[in-house]
Amino acid sequence: MTFENLNIIAPIVQALQQKGYIEPTPIQEKAIPHLLRGSDVFGTAQTGTGKTAAFAIPILQKLYEARADRKTAGIRALVLAPTRELAIQISESFSDYSKGLKLRHTVIYGGVSQNPQTTILRKGIDILIATPGRLLDLMNQGFVRLDTVEFFILDEADRMLDMGFAPDIKRIIAKLPARKQTGFFTATIPNEIKALADSLLNNPVRVNVAPISAPAEMVNQSVYYVEKADKRAMLQQVFESEEIETALIFTRTKHGADKVTRELIKIGISAVAIHGNKSQNARQKALQGFKDRSIKVLVATDIASRGIDVDKLSHVINFELPEVPETYVHRIGRTARAGESGTAISFCAAEERGSLKDINKLLPQSIEVRKMPGFVPQIRVPEMASTERSERPRPNFRPSANAGMGKGSFRRKR
Repeated sequence: MTFENLNIIAPIVQALQQKGYIEPTPIQEKAIPHLLRGSDVFGTAQTGTGKTAAFAIPILQKLYEARADRKTAGIRALVLAPTRELAIQISESFSDYSKGLKLRHTVIYGGVSQNPQTTILRKGIDILIATPGRLLDLMNQGFVRLDTVEFFILDEADRMLDMGFAPDIKRIIAKLPARKQTGFFTATIPNEIKALADSLLNNPVRVNVAPISAPAEMVNQSVYYVEKADKRAMLQQVFESEEIETALIFTRTKHGADKVTRELIKIGISAVAIHGNKSQNARQKALQGFKDRSIKVLVATDIASRGIDVDKLSHVINFELPEVPETYVHRIGRTARAGESGTAISFCAAEERGSLKDINKLLPQSIEVRKMPGFVPQIRVPEMASTERSERPRPNFRPSANAGMGKGSFRRKR
């Protein structure tokens, strides 16, 4: 299957070829034909599956083909994204795919001055990519009207609801024309998402790709049992023992991200943290440095990391395990994209073993338990051959000599 087989017009195919895209991904192969035919689409796909192109290509093609019939000015396509980073990356994708089409687009988001954004809006655009908060602000100020929108995309709808955007989304939807084509994309389908989709979509085509319980097969997953106080030392050991080109490290908190970043810099590894307390300019500078390889390690919280899409990311490291099992799959899905292989390494302290158990329940196979030379665990780790993963690990945690004194469950060799 090629993009030509999907009846994509020559200018877009040429732009895709310049990016090195020859064959469509499953979500693109399934969604593009329906969107080109004018159907609403309910897409279930996690990050890294190519869903941005799945909706961007049909929008660009349909707007380009209908340009001669356009009778009124105004925004013709609206794409809503939950975070600034994701909105910016979607905008970059529209730029990549629309070369030569003479279609105008822009992206608006909070955390920066609105003046440059409103200047572009005044000149007139065809496609608007936005985060909900800034969009509502500019709508209320009269800079944005949505009554001419023909195509509406709600991307990462589940994350939208997780971040509390449901009221904003409903206010935005209320301003959209009743007659429009809608694409609705989500990684998970809780009841709230199903209800929102039912209220928004008209006889949609369901497109289901890469269910959340199936991480990329090319991700080599492993876990080290290590006490919380020893995690930073273990992280240094990982960097010394693994061939790491680039790494995305996840922490649960913003403070934790800053702390890990400082420790990496101390041992000579270029690293930067990205989280909600950072300014937008700082976040963009960090992300660009990570993309161009001037920065080796990006340390992020889950919300801040949403939308980070970096080619050839070699490692994802879970410095702390997520409390929600599905988040683990989202995290490790940042590596092993587009047919590449990747490595996901997790650290599990005694107090995180419940989270690891829940994650293993979600996966088709248990995560391989590994030991790091130089560390002697006080937790009895089940002996497992490195290639044997058919049995789920059942750690037998043995109290340490310092039990009850607030110490962890691992002790390093001295």
